[in-house]
Amino acid sequence: MPWDFGLVFFVLGVLIPWRGCVRLRHLLLRPSVDTGEKLVLYGSTMAFQWVLSGVVLWRAVARGLTLRELGLARPLSKELAVLTVAGALVLGAFQWFNLRRVGHTTGPVADFMRQLARRILPSKPVEFLTYFALAITAGICEEFLYRGFAIGALSRLGMAPWGVVVLSSVLFGLAHSYQGRGGVLGTSLLGVVFGLVRLVSGSLLSVAVWHAAVDIVAGMAGSRYLLLPSESRGTCFVS
Repeated sequence: MPWDFGLVFFVLGVLIPWRGCVRLRHLLLRPSVDTGEKLVLYGSTMAFQWVLSGVVLWRAVARGLTLRELGLARPLSKELAVLTVAGALVLGAFQWFNLRRVGHTTGPVADFMRQLARRILPSKPVEFLTYFALAITAGICEEFLYRGFAIGALSRLGMAPWGVVVLSSVLFGLAHSYQGRGGVLGTSLLGVVFGLVRLVSGSLLSVAVWHAAVDIVAGMAGSRYLLLPSESRGTCFVS
């Protein structure tokens, strides 16, 4: 494996999970997180993801990976458009009903998700606008990193397709270590689905849109069902 690819995988598998856990630990120690702090969190995350994606794209192309291998070359077709829209609707609905279910339950998992929601999810219109930009950024950048670069690089190394999907999904799950073991497992399983669709379709379009849709719905449903009424007051998404 080229040294720069190895460095990228180190960032994906070690640095990003560590960074997420450290940032969340600091947030959980605070009694509350105000709008300014959330906007800084959203903005710094977007900047990091765009810069990292740009550097990775540069190194991937420099090492000879083609746009096709990165999932960036397939033109839009009717079938791909239908897959993209249908999948976004299904996953978005699943995310909404799952968060509604969590919001009506008690226990350690539900309590942790409420703590997480209070510190990272938007509750005011200005927060939602920036959060939506973050969700779109995550859909584009994270899918490029884990389903574009990781799958393309591992396939170029001769790894079997099932191994490529599993390893890229594990890396994707580890990136969400701040969500706890359940978050890592759930995100890894979602990564398997995304990886299979990316390999079959030959495109990142569907999974990028799905990823953004899941994150947008998380912000909307999380604000509605995981925050206290006083915390979510002032947003049009909460009645």
